[in-house]
Amino acid sequence: MRAIAGNGTEEARERGMDDPARYKEIIDNLYDGVYFVDRHRVITYWNKGAERITGYAADDVLGRTCRDNLLNHVTAGGEALCTSGCPLTACMADGDVREADVFLHHADGHRVPVLVRCAPLRDARGEVVGAVETFSRDLGTVSARRELRELRRVSRTDPLTGVGNRTLLEDRLRALIAEYAHGGAAAAMVDVDRFKQVNDMHGHDVGDRVLRMVAATLRHGLRATDVVGRWGGEEFVLLLHDVARPEDAVRACEKVRTLVAASRLDTPTASIAVTVSIGVAPVRHGDDPEGVLRRADEAMYRSKRAGRDRVTLG
Repeated sequence: MRAIAGNGTEEARERGMDDPARYKEIIDNLYDGVYFVDRHRVITYWNKGAERITGYAADDVLGRTCRDNLLNHVTAGGEALCTSGCPLTACMADGDVREADVFLHHADGHRVPVLVRCAPLRDARGEVVGAVETFSRDLGTVSARRELRELRRVSRTDPLTGVGNRTLLEDRLRALIAEYAHGGAAAAMVDVDRFKQVNDMHGHDVGDRVLRMVAATLRHGLRATDVVGRWGGEEFVLLLHDVARPEDAVRACEKVRTLVAASRLDTPTASIAVTVSIGVAPVRHGDDPEGVLRRADEAMYRSKRAGRDRVTLG
């Protein structure tokens, strides 16, 4: 990687990366500061937003490294991030995006509060070849963005169990079908067996705790790429990515079925255990969300009729 303002296009092509110079005008005119580093944290690009927010021109920083402590990011508590706890280093190491409120050093000597966001840069083979950091000075805008993200999160989260709600499931299922139009994914309908008896015997507060127990067990029992959501009442939906065969989806559901059956909610008067009945519907060519869920629901009811606490493939 070289500076976008320089002659790094041939090297970028060799690495399988798109030509970054094509985006220079767009990135230069962003209000936020943006800069790129390579694997050694050498600064390879510095946009005009970064110049405006920090007071440092591109010529002052290109070719220098974060370790030079040019921006000298510190937290509100005074912790120096450039020499320890650098988010750019961390995101290149594990591929995760990082976000933090920090104070950077301005060329005139004072501190500037910014929200920084770091993300890895990858080549065409998926290898991490550097990182990008954006930082924003407009804290009012930052606050508004955070509030918007929180509103979106709340609007897509079931308030009782903390897993996704029906809106999230419907959106993710449409995306799942589009991505795996020719197979390789599945949806599962999960129903808590004899849940009415739990409510009748122990009360609705305990029933709510049981639903939270089941939701947490489902969430922790699946992969991070899979989705768990509450469909309504005591029903949950699982969306399973990258399951090459229907048997793989059944195996994943058998795992969470077993985990739920092994869970216990201890109350002052009882230790409560529940089971779940599950129906699995692999995504097929030509499927729509309604069809997938209908097959999963029908398979789930076959599990019920067969004695509950089991997984049935639809």
